[in-house]
Amino acid sequence: MNDLLSRLPAISDLRDRCRALAILDAILSPDDWGSRYHSFDASWGGGEEMASMRDGEGADWFVVFSPVGTYGRGFDHEAPNAPELLTAVPEEFRRFAEEPAFGDEDGPTVTRCFWRAPEDGAWHGAAAERGAEGLFELLLDGSAEAYRAWAEEYFEPEHELDLAAIEHVLALRPLTPAVVAALNPDTDLAELSEDLTEIGYPRIFDLADEPAS
Repeated sequence: MNDLLSRLPAISDLRDRCRALAILDAILSPDDWGSRYHSFDASWGGGEEMASMRDGEGADWFVVFSPVGTYGRGFDHEAPNAPELLTAVPEEFRRFAEEPAFGDEDGPTVTRCFWRAPEDGAWHGAAAERGAEGLFELLLDGSAEAYRAWAEEYFEPEHELDLAAIEHVLALRPLTPAVVAALNPDTDLAELSEDLTEIGYPRIFDLADEPAS
């Protein structure tokens, strides 16, 4: 249980990492939102942002970034649902714990949850015996090497993904045509405009054909 809590980065770094994963998926799958693992909604509502992962087989995680702090939960569809975990969630995060979007018709679905207020020095959380730690591994790793290994297996691109381009995105540097082409030559930078807005990724300030590094 404590492994995830000790490996989660600070709130601001976690937010940046979530945004980077979302735009990387958007570059690799520009026309099929449903095939993306990661998404990020910078205008989820009321000054709140929401990151998510859905594996297409019933497992998922969601992370809400709000003025009161950050709340996350994961659900391993191969493990028993454990909504009793939510009794440990502090009152200021209760609304997120009970969010209908983070469950099904029977209520909340959860095998792992965690939270952190802005003033907290550490993450707190609760986990079932099978707490869905593996669902967060790519998010926790945060390296370009880990994303490339995962994306080449999942998206099956026709060419090896450029590591420098992935590092460019993970650093949240504004996209250029060269960076996008190094990841997916079939994706045009202009068609990512809506994704950049939705994700809140830094806007392009120079459309010159720069190298990824």
